[in-house]
Amino acid sequence: MLTYITRRVLYSIPVLFLSSFLSFVFVSYAGNPLGNLRANPRIPASTLKLVAEKNHLNDPVVVRYFYWLKDFTTDKMGKSLLTFQPIWPDVHRTILHTAQIVIIAECLAIILGVAVGIFSAIRQYSVFDYTFTSLSFLGYAMPTFWLGLLLQILFVDIYLKWHVRIFYTSGLNNIGQGTWSFDRLQHIALPVVTLCVVSFALYSRYMRASMLDVINSDYIRTARAKGVSEPRVIGRHVVRNALIPLMTVSALTIAGQLGGAVVTETVFSLDGIGFYYIQKLGQLDLYAVMAYLLVTSVIIVVANLVADILYGYLDPRIRLA
Repeated sequence: MLTYITRRVLYSIPVLFLSSFLSFVFVSYAGNPLGNLRANPRIPASTLKLVAEKNHLNDPVVVRYFYWLKDFTTDKMGKSLLTFQPIWPDVHRTILHTAQIVIIAECLAIILGVAVGIFSAIRQYSVFDYTFTSLSFLGYAMPTFWLGLLLQILFVDIYLKWHVRIFYTSGLNNIGQGTWSFDRLQHIALPVVTLCVVSFALYSRYMRASMLDVINSDYIRTARAKGVSEPRVIGRHVVRNALIPLMTVSALTIAGQLGGAVVTETVFSLDGIGFYYIQKLGQLDLYAVMAYLLVTSVIIVVANLVADILYGYLDPRIRLA
């Protein structure tokens, strides 16, 4: 198992290097990073020239990439091209905000999705199964921004009619409130529900399909023929093996959302990493955008590694690889 993990980590290094290089090339050709500075008449041409020279913007893109990589690794992700401020404090702050929302939403989605998927498979073609199958398809097909807007309209309408503040429709918290205060929970409830609905629909469908695939296997029939109790068959044999495909889906989903629930954060005006990325991309702040892309790549690679380790726990045969 240790050899397997080491090999996966070593494979990740060239993947990260190649993905960062391609991202840098594509972002560099997306536009002129000094365009917004040139639009400001108060910034003299000498300052623009100094910024271009300091950040090697006149060099070929390959040379600029290695200068950026040096700044990223030795200077805490470097500094913004537009504000000249360090990038790391902004990334650190926003990714913690995103992580709080995503972890709560995904924990709820996994617990509910696995439970509904198990019960739907055990009670296949029942009213419960048909009901949650329909709801899952509806939730999975529903656009995230549309669901978010519907929730905003609903709770704004409640506030305007009855003057009852149940949930806030934007922002993370009021001034002076803590990270885990009741006020923060009121602010992040709607984004959490928005993310949870889509993930729940995905997890419940995967869990049901995986359960049905395993529950009809020969070794399950053999276990039942030997007189093993049904709860033990379901809990020890069926569920454990059915969770393996779900690991990949959940790992990639969580990693993608930790990299920034861009749509949800934009709809609810949340100070998260996805909203930060949209702002910096619109400003063509090259180094800030690259910091986001590389952080997202690392999160996805780590999530895949965690999924591989969980495979080894759920299926002992993988540990021999």
